[in-house]
Amino acid sequence: MLSAHQHRSATVVMGIIVLLLAAAWATHHAVVAFATDAETRSRLTVVWISLFLVFLLQTFMYHLERVPHLTERSRRQLDALHVSILVPVYNEDPGYLRLGLESFLRQTRMPDSVHIVDDGSTSSDYGEVRRWWEQAAARAGVATSWQVVANGGKRHAQAHAVRVSSEADIYLTCDSDSCFAPNAVEEILVPFARPRVMSVAGIVIATNNRANWLVRVTDLWFVVCQLVDRSGQSAVGAVMVNSGPIAAYRAAVIRDNLGSYLNETFMGRPVMFSDDSLLTLYAQQRGLTVQQPRAICFTAMPEKWSHFSRMYLRWMRGSTIRSVWRMRYLSPARPAYWLHAMRWLQMILTQMVTVWLLIVEPFVFHELPPGSMLVIPFLIGYAMGLRYLSIIRSDERIRQRAMTWLAMPLAIVLAWTLLRFLRWYGILTCAKTGWGTRHNGAEVSLDTRVSEIRQPEPAPALAGPAAPPSAATPAFGMPEPHYYPTSDPWAEQHQSTDTW
Repeated sequence: MLSAHQHRSATVVMGIIVLLLAAAWATHHAVVAFATDAETRSRLTVVWISLFLVFLLQTFMYHLERVPHLTERSRRQLDALHVSILVPVYNEDPGYLRLGLESFLRQTRMPDSVHIVDDGSTSSDYGEVRRWWEQAAARAGVATSWQVVANGGKRHAQAHAVRVSSEADIYLTCDSDSCFAPNAVEEILVPFARPRVMSVAGIVIATNNRANWLVRVTDLWFVVCQLVDRSGQSAVGAVMVNSGPIAAYRAAVIRDNLGSYLNETFMGRPVMFSDDSLLTLYAQQRGLTVQQPRAICFTAMPEKWSHFSRMYLRWMRGSTIRSVWRMRYLSPARPAYWLHAMRWLQMILTQMVTVWLLIVEPFVFHELPPGSMLVIPFLIGYAMGLRYLSIIRSDERIRQRAMTWLAMPLAIVLAWTLLRFLRWYGILTCAKTGWGTRHNGAEVSLDTRVSEIRQPEPAPALAGPAAPPSAATPAFGMPEPHYYPTSDPWAEQHQSTDTW
C-alpha cells in the first residue's frame, strides 16, 4: 500500500539557511561586479535586487504555513460531515483506476460516499473493476454510484456525480488515477475547522516517479512548486490553484456555481480544462483557500515528452484564462488579488533579467555576465528543492530522493528553456480551449494489482437522488444560490455574508 507523509527536519531547515546565505553572497558579488560601469547596468541591478527580494519574501511566506490544531469539539464536528468523493473517468488505465479506488477504502477516516462517472470511455468498459468496486464498497459501508454517460468532458462528469450526492457537506475532487495516502481524507478535512476556509488543496506526488528522468524531474519541480509557491499562498489563505488529483471544497462552493462551471467560455469558445483553478476561484470569492501539506495523493505523471508538453500547454492556457478572471472577479481587498499581481511582476522581472543577460550584454555591450550570476539560479533552486526531501514515501529510500534532488539543475535548465517557450506559446494560444489528451486511451498504464480486500458477495447498486434544479447562467456568472440540506455546522455562516 502506498503511503507518504511530510517530515519537518532541522537538517532541511539548516540547509535552506546555508544555501540562502550563499545565494545572498553570490547576488551581492554579481551586483557589485555588474553595476560598476554603466547607468543601464545599474538599472538592471535594481531589477535583479527586486527579483531577489521577491524570492526572500516568498521564502518567508512559505515558512509561515501552519496546520490548525483541532479541539475535541472541532474534531467531532468534522467527523459529522458527509464527505463525498467525485471520480470522473475517461479512458483511464484500469490498473490506476483500481489502485485509486482501493486507496479510498483504506482511509483512517472513511469517505461517506464515492461517486464514479464513466464519461463515455472508449478504451475500456471497466466491467471487472466496477464489479469489484461495488462489492468492496458495500462491504466497507461506503455508499457509491457508478454512472456511464455520453462524453461531455470532466466538468460534466463531475456535475453528474454532484447531482446524485445532495447529502454531501464536503466534496473531495480527484482524478481517475489518484491514489490517496491512508490519512489523506482525515487530514484534508482539518482546515475546515476554520469557518472561513472554503477549499483545501492537498499535496500531489508522482506514483511512477522512477519510470524515467523526465518523471523524476517533473515530480521534483511539481512538489517544490506546491511546498514553496502554494505554501506561501496558503499562509495568507490565498491558494490560487488546487491540484486536480486531490482537493476539497465546501459543498455549496460547487453546487451554487454549477451552472457557470459547466458553461464557462473564453473568446466565445467553451473552456474544457482548468476546472480545478475555476473551483478555487469560486472558493476565493467566498473566503479562504488553503493547503494541507499532510494530505498527500499519488498520481501518474507523463512519461513521454509529447504527453508532458500537451499537459503543460493546457496548464499555461488555463492559467492565462484564469488570470483574466482573477483580475475581473477578485476583490482588491483580498490577498489573492495582490499575490496574483506579484506573480506576474515576478515573471516580467525574470524575463527582463534573462533577455538582458543572454542578448543585450553579449551582443550590444560585448560583455559576458559574471560567472557568479549564472550560479545564482542553481543555488536558489537547490535551496527551494530541499523542501522536496521533506516528503517521506513508503516506496522510496531517502537516498533515492536525494538523487532526484541533485537533478535540480536539470529542472532549472528545463524551466529556463523549453518550458519558457511553452509558457509563452500557451499564453499566445490561450484561445485553444480543448483538453487535448486521452483520445486514444490512457497514456500511462499500471499493471492491475491484486487487491488485499476480500471480495464479498455482490451487493445491489445504490441508487442516488434525482438531479437538483439548475438555473440558466451566463458563461462565467454566479447563479442564484440553491441551498441544500446539510449537516455542516458552519453552513449558516458561509451561506450568509462573505466577509474576509
